[in-house]
Amino acid sequence: MFTIEHEFDATVITLVDEGDRDMPLQEDVIIEAFEDCVVIRQVDDMTDEPQVITLSMAQLADLAAALDLPEGSYRVEKAAKG
Repeated sequence: MFTIEHEFDATVITLVDEGDRDMPLQEDVIIEAFEDCVVIRQVDDMTDEPQVITLSMAQLADLAAALDLPEGSYRVEKAAKG
């Protein structure tokens, strides 16, 4: 399950682990998409402290491309304007 909320300066997506009853559930993941970066937050269930990862838009584009590629090393090239 997930929710999407549009706030003043960001789109906020919350991923809720509904998981399998045989596996422990993970904490919710909150993704905040801003104009210049994406912030991913999840509370560490051992310390109850939030863990935060900030991705630049270039890193996010690389991640999106990587999801459909086989093992290896890659560089995403920007298309030439013309």
